[in-house]
Amino acid sequence: MSIGIRRRGRELALKIIYSLKDQNISMGDVLGDFWANFRFAEDQLGEALDEADAPVHPEVRRFAEELATGVFSNLGEIDRVIEEFSTNWALDRMARVDKALLRLATFELICRPDVPSSVVINEAIEVGKRYGTKETPAFVNGILDKISRTRRPSKA
Repeated sequence: MSIGIRRRGRELALKIIYSLKDQNISMGDVLGDFWANFRFAEDQLGEALDEADAPVHPEVRRFAEELATGVFSNLGEIDRVIEEFSTNWALDRMARVDKALLRLATFELICRPDVPSSVVINEAIEVGKRYGTKETPAFVNGILDKISRTRRPSKA
């Protein structure tokens, strides 16, 4: 799977995770609503596609759904980990984009050992530059670096 496909999948997964308000609905319903409506121009997280009518590549969609479903299924554990390492920042005080991005990257760090920590962190920083504020990259980098060092010690 190319880097472009994974980056695009992460961006779409971020938008799906951003749209999660609670876990009282099924992930199938969340995904159905997202794919039916994500093409709206000027959504809060930017244009979904360069061209609103362009189809989403099947691999991009599969990867986005895999990530979003993983976050949804492990949200309690993911939030506990983020709160443990986000000194002085409660989840409810974080910007919604930052929180969604941290949830996505933390899922990859704790549940996807096949993806190197450096890749997860770098992707989160790059996606954060596109969708977050100017503080987002440094904020997510600091928390994800702590999670990575504790939860995924480097191999000697």
